[in-house]
Amino acid sequence: MKLLIKNGRVIDPATGFDQVGDLAIAAGRIVSLNGSLTDFTPNKTIDATGCIVAPGLIDLSARLREPGHEHEGMLESELAAAVVGGVTSLVCPPDTDPVLDEPGLVEMLKFRAEKMHQSRVFPLGALTRGLKGEALTEMVQLTESGCVAFSQAEVPLANTQVLMRAMQYAATFGYSIWLRPQELHLGKGVAASGALATRLGLSGVPVAAETIALHTIFELMRATGARVHLCRISSAAGVALVAGAKAEGLNVTCDVSINSLHLTDVDIGYFDSRMRLDPPLRQQRDRDALRQGLADGTIDALVSDHSPVDEDAKTLPFAEAEPGATGLELLLGLACKWGNDSQAGMTRALAVLTSEPARVLGHALGTLQASAGRLVKGGVADICIFDPDSEWTVEPAALRSQGKHTPFSGHALSGCVRYTLVGGQVAFERA
Repeated sequence: MKLLIKNGRVIDPATGFDQVGDLAIAAGRIVSLNGSLTDFTPNKTIDATGCIVAPGLIDLSARLREPGHEHEGMLESELAAAVVGGVTSLVCPPDTDPVLDEPGLVEMLKFRAEKMHQSRVFPLGALTRGLKGEALTEMVQLTESGCVAFSQAEVPLANTQVLMRAMQYAATFGYSIWLRPQELHLGKGVAASGALATRLGLSGVPVAAETIALHTIFELMRATGARVHLCRISSAAGVALVAGAKAEGLNVTCDVSINSLHLTDVDIGYFDSRMRLDPPLRQQRDRDALRQGLADGTIDALVSDHSPVDEDAKTLPFAEAEPGATGLELLLGLACKWGNDSQAGMTRALAVLTSEPARVLGHALGTLQASAGRLVKGGVADICIFDPDSEWTVEPAALRSQGKHTPFSGHALSGCVRYTLVGGQVAFERA
């Protein structure tokens, strides 16, 4: 199928390319980027006047809830939500049921996702069997079956000897380990330690839960030479430690969630369970540091931290409610809001959703590495076309995801996706 996208503002954050023009696609690849076209007769023409034509978004943290948690989300619903949000590639954590610690489970997940012809799914393999923190998984076999890295998801690894051996093994084969920095015992609370948690009588998670874990991870990185991606940094102290580690030359990258970037513990209000999230929402100084860190490159990527939760698990007292929120359809709008509010600009707002996540994934992308998160001639045509000036209101009932709970319910966002293309095929078109 041949497609012609006309008169759009084409932005490629990886190269800084930003100009109004046409983009031509044939056989799933970009054949012309604002160049002259001869003998090109499109099967479909998309008028992108007033819209931005950008690389398809890459979300480094999106739970699809399959297998095992189909009452909270299914591949059909969550991948549909992804393309509605302009997300063409996503990484899913291994904390499914059963855990993604066997090649057959990973192959089945990828096979089912590919049959749907929507977003590309890149699974994380479990770092330890059953995420129990004891025996390492067969990383080589899991990589061959399609895993892009290895993670403990939300389960802290208490045994540092196991973590060190995992890092040594991963470094030997060039694999990446993804960890959310959280000390096991200090991280058992439900809200960030501070005046609000004390006033509400909620068990707190101190900043030290993050910083102690970061110090441990960095020491083990120095000893092993492993490559580590830090998932969902949440504190100002954490951002400072990451900046120091990068300045030192450690092979580390990190991301932040849309929730931590825009919300604080004050938003919990009167025990609003929609704000029950992991990591917990922290104070304004932490949010300000996260916003600055994303702007200056200390933090590499912005993630939706999409974790759909069903009604029964969310409508409980705050401390008993299941943490999580839907986010795939809000990722672009909240990135644009951050870009405007912080003066980081549209190019940086798109970079943290496209070229930077692709750099984090690196060679794990395989043949997609040369073009994922970018617009390049000859590259795979994963594209998001959106209207940056079109405002829309977050209405939970209208979300495509099976999970309807979001802390941004009722918020007005700009950046409405008009088309999502995956491999040159229209995966979503707004009526």
